[in-house]
Amino acid sequence: MHLIAYLHIALTTRLTELRRDGERGDSPVPTAVIIFGLVAVAMAVTGFALAKANDWMNAIPGNTAPQAPKP
Repeated sequence: MHLIAYLHIALTTRLTELRRDGERGDSPVPTAVIIFGLVAVAMAVTGFALAKANDWMNAIPGNTAPQAPKP
């Protein structure tokens, strides 16, 4: 019974301390927005590079697409 009372008091004390501390760090929302923005920029850069590579490959005279090997 003493263990349960001790755990109850410890939990109550910790929750009281957490309520008192108003500054507990940054919200995860701005971090998620930054990550989404970085992913969008990375996708745009990758798409631009892919388009440029395809244009460069298509500019090669006698360009043919590779054929998959027949089983």
